[in-house]
Amino acid sequence: MKYRKLGTSELEVSEISLGCWTMGGLNWVDGRANGWANVDEAEVAAAVKKAVDAGVNHFDNADVYGNGKAERMLARVLKKLGLKSGEFIIATKTGHFPGTAAHAYESAHIRHQCEQSLINLQRDFIDIYYFHHGRFDEHLEEAAATMDALVKEGKVRFKGQSGYTDAEFERAVPVVKPIVLQSRAHALDLQFITPGSAVANLLAKHNLSFVAFSPLCQGILLDKFDPENPPEFEAGDHRVGDKRFSTEFLRGVKPKLEKIKARFGSSTEDLASVALNYILSFPNIGCVIPGFRNERQVNCNLAAADRSPSAADIEFISKTFAE
Repeated sequence: MKYRKLGTSELEVSEISLGCWTMGGLNWVDGRANGWANVDEAEVAAAVKKAVDAGVNHFDNADVYGNGKAERMLARVLKKLGLKSGEFIIATKTGHFPGTAAHAYESAHIRHQCEQSLINLQRDFIDIYYFHHGRFDEHLEEAAATMDALVKEGKVRFKGQSGYTDAEFERAVPVVKPIVLQSRAHALDLQFITPGSAVANLLAKHNLSFVAFSPLCQGILLDKFDPENPPEFEAGDHRVGDKRFSTEFLRGVKPKLEKIKARFGSSTEDLASVALNYILSFPNIGCVIPGFRNERQVNCNLAAADRSPSAADIEFISKTFAE
């Protein structure tokens, strides 16, 4: 396993880190599905052990993943495995779970969620605490000041900013002053990490790192889904109604994946390695955080750590997915 430094901090995270969203199971917030099909805690424990044994040292969580369930499960699993939580870099986020507040970025709510996350994670501090989105409305200055206070109090070590649009990042970064940005990045969506893009320029200007979630496009880049028999998901799974799992979208991806398989191999490990190493080849990437629910999935993700694509390979991948 290789490690990369995050921004200007002393944190060094494993290139292959793990996202904990799936651990929250089926879930709803404000009447909208935002979870995943239920997971088995014993399988998660086996997966975490496999990851840790391979050198994974960074887990990315959020208060909204199962509305606290994923944070609590991660703490339980580490404890059951006899692992000390403080020896790992654990990130979590606030912003998508408003509770009883009028706005999730009100100061009192941020403080409440931070305290609850510390309880859930069974920790005295959060290594990286993210604002989960950039829709601050009129609360940006207030939220940033609250986050700074949490850092001074020792409850947060470093600040992060997650977001979904260029505008969110461009507004938040100068005020929040995070060390790391987080958003989606995969071979089918490179908008935030392509050199010369708005967010890539922010990364370079402020010496920030980028943490890439959904690097496998939620399994689509693993050729898991049959275009002629698209998947159906349970109520409470955020993928219900997602057009990326439609016949039309999957048909468009299929020929690209066939070209990738012809060059790199057709196993799930082969495809995961291509997808993850491709994102890791971009400038200012701190790590990728694919999700997981069992040991098999972690094994597939870890395959990328043992493979080093050439410059010609990276160019081939880029051209294939740009077609």
